[in-house]
Amino acid sequence: MEHILFYTKQNCPLCDHARALLDLLRHDYSFRIEERDIYEKDEWLEEYQLLIPTVKIGDAELHCEEISYEALKRALKNKTEM
Repeated sequence: MEHILFYTKQNCPLCDHARALLDLLRHDYSFRIEERDIYEKDEWLEEYQLLIPTVKIGDAELHCEEISYEALKRALKNKTEM
């Protein structure tokens, strides 16, 4: 089962949309999501405050403007083919 890191924060419509896309992909791929609120750790806030939502799938890291159904699916497919 693939492990996905999802950097997010509360009251973030882009984060809600990214989460909905991930939920749609659960029909085709087996993965678990570890949600990380960037306000829980200073290093997360420093690194991701302007990039949320951020989804990490293996070595792939997709930031707010890069997240789409197709991009997430491609990253999951690439990871599961390894």
